[in-house]
Amino acid sequence: MHGMNSPTVHPAQRIVDLGFGFILSGALSSVAELGVADKLVQGPRSAASLAEELGVHAQALYRVLRLLASVEVFSEDAAGLFSLTPAAEYLRSDAPGSLRAAVRMLTQRIFWAPTGEMVDTVRTGQTPFDRIFGKPFFDYLHHDPAQGAVFHQGMSSLSDMENGAIAASYDFTGLSSVVDVGGGHGGFLIEVLKLAPQVRGVLFDHGQVLAGARIAQAGFSQRCALEEGDFFQAVPKGAEAYVLKRILHDWNDETCVRILRNCREAMAEGGRVLVLDTVIPPGNAPHGGKVLDVMMLASLPGRERTEEDFRKLFAQAGLKLSRILPTPSALSITEAVAA
Repeated sequence: MHGMNSPTVHPAQRIVDLGFGFILSGALSSVAELGVADKLVQGPRSAASLAEELGVHAQALYRVLRLLASVEVFSEDAAGLFSLTPAAEYLRSDAPGSLRAAVRMLTQRIFWAPTGEMVDTVRTGQTPFDRIFGKPFFDYLHHDPAQGAVFHQGMSSLSDMENGAIAASYDFTGLSSVVDVGGGHGGFLIEVLKLAPQVRGVLFDHGQVLAGARIAQAGFSQRCALEEGDFFQAVPKGAEAYVLKRILHDWNDETCVRILRNCREAMAEGGRVLVLDTVIPPGNAPHGGKVLDVMMLASLPGRERTEEDFRKLFAQAGLKLSRILPTPSALSITEAVAA
């Protein structure tokens, strides 16, 4: 496998490398699942000694680690001992900004299996998810708590990498109240509360998600309420800002308009809706949103959107696009106000 992004890769080799991409995903998935990186914190070890401790097959583990070492995740020395690399550090459970849970989520069967049937999706425009798993994406997660936990922990892990930088990209200091709609465990809202001492927050989500909320342990119980509910029905009333972070991209246009309209009806006079999703730019340049968009295509009814797409959604919900602010992450802050 040549360096995936190296400009010297022959075009034919690029096609072959891309074709093999799922092998790397599978290898990464297996070591994240097994927690291999945690076992290397004390120093280099052989695959055999790791395999013995983990209760797995030594030669199989060696072969997977050898592949990952070729792409700078782990490295093998002349004595056959594997050690952590800067990239492998992120697979440790306790590393700052750990991505172990994120990798487990991204390579979960809920994404993996439908992606393997992409040609059907392109033929029909429909995800095979319901056929493979027996029910739509979020219903399935709701009914399989183990898969649901992997998903929500993974989302929190992925979000922790970006939350601080995104919150700092918007001036929340002039606001008194912010509702994080479908805000999960509260990672983003915590960053807003840190940056803007006068904000009172509401973390709004399903009860089983709020059970994992981190508001109290972050010390913000006094300034932030947890509220259970369903954003398809209604959202908490009277706030100045409604945050929809990685929410709209999960749903088709019609459903998005319903969610946005609920925010429009609930918000205080002069309020705003902040959509935190990727905004796909024109042109051929690589963009995280383009990858995410096809992941959505495979497993969910949603998609990533362009500026024009957001303009249209807002108009149907009685809102208008006021500005789009870039952030250091792949997400942008798309602000809408009353039309």
